[in-house]
Amino acid sequence: MIDLHVHSLFSDGELIPSELTRRAAVIGYRALAITDHADQSNVDFIIPRICSVAEELGLDWGLTVIPGIELTHVPPQRIARACQHARDVGARLVVCHGETIVEPVAPGTNRAAIEAGVDILSHPGLITAEEADLAAQLGVCLEITARKGHCLTNGHVARLAVEQGAPLVVNTDSHAPGDLIELEMARKIALGAGLSEDQFEQCRRNSEELVKKAMSL
Repeated sequence: MIDLHVHSLFSDGELIPSELTRRAAVIGYRALAITDHADQSNVDFIIPRICSVAEELGLDWGLTVIPGIELTHVPPQRIARACQHARDVGARLVVCHGETIVEPVAPGTNRAAIEAGVDILSHPGLITAEEADLAAQLGVCLEITARKGHCLTNGHVARLAVEQGAPLVVNTDSHAPGDLIELEMARKIALGAGLSEDQFEQCRRNSEELVKKAMSL
């Protein structure tokens, strides 16, 4: 399992990075990105702390740990700058909190995040065909999520991504120990969203490519 969207107690997750990565390793994770919620106020606090332990935890527990961030409820006009700043201070993977239907995310967030070149647009809700096409052009991955509430639009996201050729990944958006999943559950979530077995395997390859890119930085 590769999971590129999980949270620690540096935002609203329940676990410190060491326990989070240990639990992931025990259930068969090969890689995960710790992507705590951030805006302009806390990105300088979170990223250096994850960076300081990621490599060591990966070696200790036998998986790849990527220091990342999830830009969350950032005003659309500030997303590009926030994305670049996150990379400048050490984020190897940038996720942006998309326009999920269960939170009051500002309209225009999906498009601004794609235009900014984030790595993953998480739970993008009722993303438009035009936005999915732009994600395809710019190589921004759209997320199929295991997260309660956010997953309500998985089918819509999967359909438009396939139609427009946008890359997909399957993540958990984990906040608690029980949110981490094994690979077989990720497969079921993808199939439940309407993807085929081959399309799920492509999701896995997309995640692998993001891991390679992140670790080459």
